[in-house]
Amino acid sequence: MSKFDIDSLPEQDLIELNHKIVARLRFLSQMRSHSIMLDFRIGERVIFRPDGRPEVIGILTQYNKKTVTVITDSGEHWRVAPGLLSKVEPASAGPTGREEIKVVPLSNRSGGN
Repeated sequence: MSKFDIDSLPEQDLIELNHKIVARLRFLSQMRSHSIMLDFRIGERVIFRPDGRPEVIGILTQYNKKTVTVITDSGEHWRVAPGLLSKVEPASAGPTGREEIKVVPLSNRSGGN
């Protein structure tokens, strides 16, 4: 990488350069997060460990801009960074070897029925 002489840039150029650098870093971070997000599928069982709490297992229900929404078996909604998720191994499905399918009611945010 070539070296840039920023010492000679006026303040306005430095501010513009700073905005461009921050925007580029945000974009790269979002692309990394999005790439990890696509490793998981809607409806897939996932596990994560919130700071200071026991592991949480739930179903991935939605992709968000930077996070995914996970709904636990007890009905809690979590927004989780995809990098914190792991897939739940199929071996943890019940004694029949088949995972029970659960339907989770979601609220209608549009206000209609």
